[in-house]
Amino acid sequence: MQIHFIAIGGSAMHNLALALEHKGYIITGSDDVIFEPSKSRLQEKGLLPEAFGWFPDKVHQGLDAVILGMHAKPDNPELLKAQELGLTIYSYPEFLYEQSKHKTRVVIGGSHGKTTITSMILHVLNYHDIEVDFMVGAQLEGFDRMVHLTEENDFIVLEGDEYLSSPIDRRPKFHLYKPNIALLSGIAWDHINVFPTFENYVEQFQIFVDGIVKGGSITYNEEDDEVKKVVEASENPIRKLPYRTPEFSVENGETLLETPDGLMPIEVFGKHNLSNLAGAKWICQNMGVDEEDFYEAIATFKGASKRLEKIAEGTTSIAYKDFAHSPSKVAATTRAVKEQYPDRKLIACLELHTYSSFNPEFLKEYKGALDSADEAIVFYLPESVAIKKLDPVSPEQIREAFGRSDLQIFTDASSFHNRIFSSEFDNTTLLLMSSGNYGGLSLQEVKQKIED
Repeated sequence: MQIHFIAIGGSAMHNLALALEHKGYIITGSDDVIFEPSKSRLQEKGLLPEAFGWFPDKVHQGLDAVILGMHAKPDNPELLKAQELGLTIYSYPEFLYEQSKHKTRVVIGGSHGKTTITSMILHVLNYHDIEVDFMVGAQLEGFDRMVHLTEENDFIVLEGDEYLSSPIDRRPKFHLYKPNIALLSGIAWDHINVFPTFENYVEQFQIFVDGIVKGGSITYNEEDDEVKKVVEASENPIRKLPYRTPEFSVENGETLLETPDGLMPIEVFGKHNLSNLAGAKWICQNMGVDEEDFYEAIATFKGASKRLEKIAEGTTSIAYKDFAHSPSKVAATTRAVKEQYPDRKLIACLELHTYSSFNPEFLKEYKGALDSADEAIVFYLPESVAIKKLDPVSPEQIREAFGRSDLQIFTDASSFHNRIFSSEFDNTTLLLMSSGNYGGLSLQEVKQKIED
């Protein structure tokens, strides 16, 4: 098979390219810009384009298929050439379905928790040497790639993202997977540039549940009211399997999970992560892993990359970074860290970075999200708002939206960095939350500051 990738440099796209190269396919690709780590990983396998840009000559009749990434535009010259030649053009999720249509598809969906739950499942299966195909949205310890595809494996585990499939296919990715076994972790309005109303957003999850293969199953978080409503209202003839947060306790900064064999220390923490663990357990049991084997494996799970990732620890201080940026994730992560270290001061820093977070209506969703922090800081760059062609957002609007009069707001990177490095971290937890890079903050310098 000879496959060409339009926009090969994306996190998901380059991992799929690497997976297909590993499978023995002939891969070519183009992109107008490629950042690390994608660049080095593609280069190592000889897949990095010789020059950046779009080259219609790369698209020819000898190709078996073209895979179109979200980063490309509908008028991309390579896409236009592929359409002109009548080549088969797949979006990323369409191609994954094509590769897995004869397998049992396990799809993990939800506004939050899906990467962690998928990672937990893969960790448990890997621990017990159970081979499966997979696609997950984070780099996992013990795995070479975020995508793995074979001819022989019976199962494929897919992280089910609700964002759009491609520039020419406006369906959410997880609508295309047709799961046999599905999970739904939570519903909290996100991606407002695509789903302008909450009702429109919820509808995408209704379509997901209704798309589960007849006779399949949905494991769902019954503590989330929206999830419960969506699943219980579905008339799809599937098994509906609710889960809830298991009992746990925190002692001296260590989380202890209640199991049939007594209390078990685990590496992850926070109510939302314990809920994720419960969902992962039921999915693993549906895949043939018994409860005792699940607990044995999950005890060694340290978390997915960028999800409550410990970046430094000193004698009386500790620092975490987290991908959290949507209101529900920010609230859950901040609360979890405070509950884990209740006797330490919590400095929580959030970078507003996404299209949604600069929308005045959506900003209101952040009310109370940082309330668990002793000191709350928001950092954003006004030029990021301008680049997204949005109306300016003032510090006063942000302070009012979060509902904290003592909220500290920084609008330039150097001032924010100075605030971090001038802090005293004795008996303190530092939490950095963003899907960006905190204005180029050096995490190595943060590590040195915490550990000194």
